[in-house]
Amino acid sequence: MADWRLFALGSAFFAGVTAILAKIGVQAIPSNLATGIRTVVILGFLALVISWRREWGHVSHLNARSVIFLILSGLTTGLSWLCYYRALQSGPASLVAPLDKLSLVIAVLLAVAVLGERLTSMQWFGTTLMTVGACLVALTK
Repeated sequence: MADWRLFALGSAFFAGVTAILAKIGVQAIPSNLATGIRTVVILGFLALVISWRREWGHVSHLNARSVIFLILSGLTTGLSWLCYYRALQSGPASLVAPLDKLSLVIAVLLAVAVLGERLTSMQWFGTTLMTVGACLVALTK
Protein backbone atom coordinates (compact mmCIF):
# COMPACT_ATOMS: atom_id res chain seq x y z
CA MET A 1 0.00 0.00 0.00
CA ALA A 2 1.29 3.46 -0.89
CA ASP A 3 2.52 5.75 1.87
CA TRP A 4 -0.33 8.26 1.43
CA ARG A 5 -2.93 5.52 1.83
CA LEU A 6 -1.52 4.47 5.20
CA PHE A 7 -1.68 8.06 6.43
CA ALA A 8 -5.22 8.43 5.06
CA LEU A 9 -6.31 5.28 6.91
CA GLY A 10 -4.56 6.54 10.04
CA SER A 11 -6.46 9.79 9.70
CA ALA A 12 -9.76 7.92 9.38
CA PHE A 13 -8.98 5.75 12.40
CA PHE A 14 -8.00 8.66 14.63
CA ALA A 15 -10.98 10.73 13.44
CA GLY A 16 -13.26 7.86 14.40
CA VAL A 17 -11.70 7.58 17.85
CA THR A 18 -11.85 11.37 18.18
CA ALA A 19 -15.63 11.35 17.71
CA ILE A 20 -16.12 9.00 20.65
CA LEU A 21 -13.62 10.75 22.93
CA ALA A 22 -15.13 14.15 22.04
CA LYS A 23 -18.68 12.96 22.70
CA ILE A 24 -17.67 11.82 26.18
CA GLY A 25 -15.63 14.98 26.85
CA VAL A 26 -18.19 17.52 25.68
CA GLN A 27 -21.05 16.22 27.83
CA ALA A 28 -20.29 18.35 30.89
CA ILE A 29 -18.75 21.54 29.45
CA PRO A 30 -19.69 24.12 26.79
CA SER A 31 -18.89 22.97 23.27
CA ASN A 32 -16.80 26.07 22.46
CA LEU A 33 -14.66 25.54 25.56
CA ALA A 34 -14.24 21.88 24.60
CA THR A 35 -13.07 22.95 21.15
CA GLY A 36 -10.63 25.40 22.77
CA ILE A 37 -9.16 22.72 25.02
CA ARG A 38 -8.76 20.41 22.03
CA THR A 39 -7.05 23.18 20.07
CA VAL A 40 -4.56 23.94 22.87
CA VAL A 41 -3.68 20.25 23.10
CA ILE A 42 -3.20 20.07 19.33
CA LEU A 43 -0.98 23.18 19.35
CA GLY A 44 1.24 21.76 22.08
CA PHE A 45 1.42 18.35 20.43
CA LEU A 46 2.32 19.83 17.04
CA ALA A 47 4.96 22.10 18.59
CA LEU A 48 6.59 18.98 20.01
CA VAL A 49 6.40 17.13 16.67
CA ILE A 50 7.81 20.12 14.75
CA SER A 51 10.63 20.46 17.29
CA TRP A 52 11.39 16.73 17.22
CA ARG A 53 11.58 16.80 13.40
CA ARG A 54 13.59 20.07 13.47
CA GLU A 55 11.21 21.80 11.07
CA TRP A 56 11.07 25.25 12.68
CA GLY A 57 13.81 26.53 10.36
CA HIS A 58 11.50 26.19 7.37
CA VAL A 59 9.29 29.04 8.65
CA SER A 60 11.53 31.74 7.15
CA HIS A 61 11.22 30.19 3.68
CA LEU A 62 7.45 29.93 3.49
CA ASN A 63 5.63 30.88 0.31
CA ALA A 64 3.10 33.72 0.89
CA ARG A 65 0.40 32.01 -1.20
CA SER A 66 0.79 28.81 0.81
CA VAL A 67 0.55 30.72 4.08
CA ILE A 68 -2.64 32.49 2.97
CA PHE A 69 -4.30 29.23 2.00
CA LEU A 70 -3.16 27.55 5.22
CA ILE A 71 -4.63 30.43 7.23
CA LEU A 72 -7.92 30.04 5.35
CA SER A 73 -7.75 26.28 5.95
CA GLY A 74 -7.17 26.93 9.65
CA LEU A 75 -10.22 29.19 9.81
CA THR A 76 -12.44 26.63 8.08
CA THR A 77 -11.04 23.91 10.36
CA GLY A 78 -11.94 26.01 13.39
CA LEU A 79 -15.46 26.56 12.10
CA SER A 80 -15.78 22.84 11.38
CA TRP A 81 -14.64 21.94 14.89
CA LEU A 82 -17.01 24.43 16.52
CA CYS A 83 -19.93 22.99 14.55
CA TYR A 84 -18.83 19.40 15.20
CA TYR A 85 -18.53 19.81 18.96
CA ARG A 86 -21.85 21.63 19.12
CA ALA A 87 -23.49 18.80 17.18
CA LEU A 88 -21.85 16.17 19.41
CA GLN A 89 -23.03 17.95 22.52
CA SER A 90 -26.66 17.44 21.67
CA GLY A 91 -26.70 14.61 19.12
CA PRO A 92 -25.61 10.98 19.22
CA ALA A 93 -22.09 10.34 17.94
CA SER A 94 -23.42 7.51 15.77
CA LEU A 95 -25.48 10.05 13.82
CA VAL A 96 -23.28 13.14 14.03
CA ALA A 97 -20.16 11.40 12.70
CA PRO A 98 -21.75 10.13 9.46
CA LEU A 99 -23.16 13.56 8.63
CA ASP A 100 -19.78 15.09 9.42
CA LYS A 101 -18.21 12.65 6.97
CA LEU A 102 -20.22 14.20 4.17
CA SER A 103 -17.11 16.37 4.17
CA LEU A 104 -15.64 13.57 2.04
CA VAL A 105 -18.24 14.19 -0.64
CA ILE A 106 -17.80 17.96 -0.40
CA ALA A 107 -14.02 17.55 -0.74
CA VAL A 108 -14.44 15.36 -3.83
CA LEU A 109 -16.85 17.83 -5.44
CA LEU A 110 -14.55 20.76 -4.66
CA ALA A 111 -11.53 18.85 -5.99
CA VAL A 112 -13.37 18.47 -9.28
CA ALA A 113 -14.76 22.03 -9.39
CA VAL A 114 -11.81 24.00 -7.99
CA LEU A 115 -8.75 21.85 -8.63
CA GLY A 116 -9.88 20.42 -11.96
CA GLU A 117 -9.44 16.81 -10.86
CA ARG A 118 -11.20 14.19 -12.97
CA LEU A 119 -13.08 11.24 -11.58
CA THR A 120 -13.83 7.94 -13.26
CA SER A 121 -17.38 6.67 -13.40
CA MET A 122 -16.57 4.25 -10.56
CA GLN A 123 -15.27 7.14 -8.43
CA TRP A 124 -18.48 9.09 -9.08
CA PHE A 125 -20.44 5.97 -8.13
CA GLY A 126 -18.41 5.66 -4.93
CA THR A 127 -19.02 9.31 -4.11
CA THR A 128 -22.73 8.75 -4.61
CA LEU A 129 -22.62 5.70 -2.33
CA MET A 130 -20.83 7.75 0.37
CA THR A 131 -23.59 10.36 0.15
CA VAL A 132 -26.40 7.82 0.28
CA GLY A 133 -24.69 5.86 3.07
CA ALA A 134 -24.17 8.88 5.30
CA CYS A 135 -27.75 9.98 4.76
CA LEU A 136 -29.15 6.50 5.42
CA VAL A 137 -27.22 6.22 8.68
CA ALA A 138 -27.92 9.71 9.98
CA LEU A 139 -31.24 10.77 8.55
CA THR A 140 -33.47 7.70 8.74
CA LYS A 141 -35.41 6.65 11.81
